[in-house]
Amino acid sequence: MSRTVRAAAVQIAPDLASRAATVGRVLNAIAEAADKGAELIVFPETFVPWYPYFSFVLPPVQQGPEHLRLYEEAVTVPSSETRAVAEAARERNAVIVLGVNERDHGSLYNTQLIFDADGSLKLKRRKITPTYHERMIWGQGDGAGLKVVETAVGRMGALACWEHYNPLARYALMAQHEEIHASHFPGSLVGPIFGEQIEVTMRHHALESGCFVVNATGWLTEEQIASIHPDPKLQKGLRDGCMTCIITPEGRHVVPPLTAGEGILIGDLDMRLITKRKRMMDSVGHYARAEILHLVHDTRPAQALVRVDATPPALEDVKDSIAKEVQDA
Repeated sequence: MSRTVRAAAVQIAPDLASRAATVGRVLNAIAEAADKGAELIVFPETFVPWYPYFSFVLPPVQQGPEHLRLYEEAVTVPSSETRAVAEAARERNAVIVLGVNERDHGSLYNTQLIFDADGSLKLKRRKITPTYHERMIWGQGDGAGLKVVETAVGRMGALACWEHYNPLARYALMAQHEEIHASHFPGSLVGPIFGEQIEVTMRHHALESGCFVVNATGWLTEEQIASIHPDPKLQKGLRDGCMTCIITPEGRHVVPPLTAGEGILIGDLDMRLITKRKRMMDSVGHYARAEILHLVHDTRPAQALVRVDATPPALEDVKDSIAKEVQDA
């Protein structure tokens, strides 16, 4: 049966001074994309309140003030910010994928949130391994978040940035038969080579998984770059690296990618292409050799404390035990 999903990938700049202002930009982008008929809207990595660009250009000894400021502006789940996005999803009847810096008591996490079209939070997952400089900023996620969920637009999975270079993480989602893969990267980072690598990675995952990929990268203005670091040499590391794109299961761009500036890509996903691809190559089905190679996925949530409480014996059991001891004596 023919089915089409209209998807939007958002490439915009955050507000580097205010969580509330960045959430305002998210809500405005949801409205703009929904007005164009979008049923699925994907935002960049840790977009709320902002990606920690400072960690890429500042030495650890100088990161303290910015890291603490990120703590203060980070999102808790649930919160007024997540409720606002959930309400927007419900009002616009759209699935929303949003990257946030999540604060959980004394730690921050790179977290992906998937809100269904009815406003319910279908998935909250944390990046399993922060990359390079990010390890000074975020904690690690666990296997519980490597999960595909049913949404109004289909079966959805999500990974962030270089998690896509962990083939087993990708395979965990592939084995759950994701139909649409939501991904995001920071954008405005590293330089042009980063954008080139993102494109290769997104197209490869679409081909290997036999799914659509909707990828969003962020953007920084020149004024924002200058506010992060004054050194022109280091500012080079905060430019380019954008590749907002929508990819078919055949590895093709649905629409031309957005590699600079702000904008919203809109593309129609012909869901028949999933079967067209998997008919020839289903990497977790007829093209797999599970008896030779298979993945063991630990889905237990990581817990810092597991309580093992001693349960006091029932009174009647105590009486019976005493009576038996007296009888034996």
